[in-house]
Amino acid sequence: MTHLAVELRRPALSWRVLPALAVCLAAPAFFVLLQPWLGWLLLAVGVGAAMMGERRAVLTAERSLARDLSLIALGLLIVSAIPLKAELDNAAMLRFTLALGGAVAVPYAVSRWVYRDHAVSFPWRGGGRWTRWQWAWLVAVLLLGWAILPFYFITSGVYQNWPVVDTPDLVARLFVGVGAVGIWDELFFICTCFALLRRHVADATANVLQAIVFVSFLWELGYQAWGPVLTIPFALLQAIIFLRTRSLGYVVTVHLLFDAVVFAVLVHAHNPGLLDAIFFISP
Repeated sequence: MTHLAVELRRPALSWRVLPALAVCLAAPAFFVLLQPWLGWLLLAVGVGAAMMGERRAVLTAERSLARDLSLIALGLLIVSAIPLKAELDNAAMLRFTLALGGAVAVPYAVSRWVYRDHAVSFPWRGGGRWTRWQWAWLVAVLLLGWAILPFYFITSGVYQNWPVVDTPDLVARLFVGVGAVGIWDELFFICTCFALLRRHVADATANVLQAIVFVSFLWELGYQAWGPVLTIPFALLQAIIFLRTRSLGYVVTVHLLFDAVVFAVLVHAHNPGLLDAIFFISP
């Protein structure tokens, strides 16, 4: 089948968008409204509607919407099993490791060894060597982070959603935690949710749907107040960049650079005077 034929089968709007939307709306139910029952209901409605829409094709089609939505649902169920409040003690870090790791590993394993397809993959290098615009964007990410993030975290007070980091041990734990969650974001939201959704709907539609999940997770994690003004464009841009580069390595690098600024701002906000020479605003 030609690439054009596949594209024609993925319209921006079709009946497939409704089950996908129901599954993705489970994310704000879990992570914003904190209503697990509503999340479970939306997942059941979404996967069930896809099964009814496909009927026998659930088992026979090369690309089954019901199967792919079930993988996203599995990941969301695993993540929603733990509170996402940022904490740095041993128990919390172990809890995050198991839940977030499972949310990526379980859908991958089910896709590969139960459904016997390769719907979930992690193309690290993608299109090869980075271009000049890709290097330029990395510099721009650092500059934008430096210009925007201190103002956001400090004026909104959302830095208080993260624990105080005033010892070398806590600073090191924060560094590891922020970086690890940033990598996970790309593994789950882009390489799992976005990749699965775009098998059935147009790229633009899949992007909006994955952004709902991405931003909802970040909300409970701590990016609240007017945080979605930043996290929505970031989520959409990451998917677009992934489409252009086909490189998990590149989108992870972008995310880690942005998160490096997040880390520095959190340290600065909790330790006034320590990094005043770097940032233009202090708590």
